[in-house]
Amino acid sequence: MSHTFNKMVSADEAVTVLKSGMNIFIHGAAATPTPLLQALCRRLDLTDIRLYHMHTEGPAPFLEGDCRERFTSISLFTGQPARQAVQDGIADFVPVFLSDIPALFRDGNIRLDAALLQVANPDRHGFCSLGTSVDSARSAADSAPILIGEVNCQMPRTHGDSMVPLSSFAACIETDRPLCEHHSIAETPVEAAIGEQIAQLIEDGSTLQTGIGAIPAAVLSRLNNKTDLGVHSEMFSDGVVDLVHAGVITNRRKKIYPGQIVTSFVTGSRRLYDFVDDNPQVAFLPCDITNDTNLLRKIDRLVAINSALQIDLTGQVCADSLGHRIYSGIGGQMDFMRG
Repeated sequence: MSHTFNKMVSADEAVTVLKSGMNIFIHGAAATPTPLLQALCRRLDLTDIRLYHMHTEGPAPFLEGDCRERFTSISLFTGQPARQAVQDGIADFVPVFLSDIPALFRDGNIRLDAALLQVANPDRHGFCSLGTSVDSARSAADSAPILIGEVNCQMPRTHGDSMVPLSSFAACIETDRPLCEHHSIAETPVEAAIGEQIAQLIEDGSTLQTGIGAIPAAVLSRLNNKTDLGVHSEMFSDGVVDLVHAGVITNRRKKIYPGQIVTSFVTGSRRLYDFVDDNPQVAFLPCDITNDTNLLRKIDRLVAINSALQIDLTGQVCADSLGHRIYSGIGGQMDFMRG
């Protein structure tokens, strides 16, 4: 690490500043600070800890064994590690629009005592980037009085509202480990047919929002004949990179954040993480900005592409749950529908 910092310690030492009864934010998606989580769970003296997070990646030790008695997992948007625990009543879930999450921390409705973050190496000015996930982490980093960081040299340095001064951390650890990756799987004939139909509805010059799932991926793979598309989305994955390299996504016609892809987090392959690394074409912004309905309604030709989990015979769509079981939660889909 090129920038001087005298609080670089081991993971076990880093979490010694945490105390029982705290509300702690966990950075999510590819930025999940797994070594810090593991060290936190080794603190057998801690009790009554509430962990607030969006979906995390990799191991979730706070949901295992006796940790379930000492830690309460509270998902604001859940993913694979916590999904079954939420369904079993072992973990809690808060139904909330993605655009409303940052205000929960900022306004003190959820009073954070600490935040565990994964960041990129500091630049020559001593600033670390929140990397692949700015979403609600920006508000958490600004609101929590104690910041503990995993400085991972494999985390991309992203542009936008992603910078945190290294000096603001109470303690940091250094790592050199790959980020969690998601790779696309072969689409089914049904997904291919749906993607074909939706792609025909997208006009040149449209600005796209793409959610998570096979359908958005199927649509993106069929847009190579379009021109001057833009992206304003709470997240994106590898399919967007392909269209940028093909000259299809230019963001040239956007009036809001012209020339830039706007997002709050990314999840995908290492190729995607390399694409966003130090790339001024991609603006990582908090999710209360990317998903602000007052902003979204001003975007010309905004096309939101999302997946549904269930559709009834009247055409009503459900995307947050399967029957009585929460799947991922509300997320950003409703924000873009209203926008």
